[in-house]
Amino acid sequence: MSTTLKTLAIAGVIAASVSGVATTAEAASKEKCYGVSLAGANDCKAGPGTTCAGSSVTDYQGNAWTLVDAGTCTTIELPAMADGSARAGSLEPQDRDLPA
Repeated sequence: MSTTLKTLAIAGVIAASVSGVATTAEAASKEKCYGVSLAGANDCKAGPGTTCAGSSVTDYQGNAWTLVDAGTCTTIELPAMADGSARAGSLEPQDRDLPA
C-alpha cells in the first residue's frame, strides 16, 4: 500500500470519528417537542396509527414531535387554538389537535 493511500485511509478514519462526535453532541443539545410541527413535518412517530417522519396529518398535532434546541420547546410561539386558548409546545405528548 502506498504512503498516499495510507494517509488517505487514516484521514478518512479520523474524519468519520470526528463527524460521529459532532452528531452526538448536536443530538444532546436537542429535545423532543410535542405539538409544534406542521402536518407532514414531524420528525418521527406521531402517536398510534402513524409510522415515522412526516406522518402527522394535523398542524400542531399534540402527539407528534419535532427535535428543537434544548430549553426552547415551551417558548416556541404558536397560533392560538380555534377556541382562542393558548397553544404551546410540550416535552410530553398532548391530547390536543389530534386527527379525527
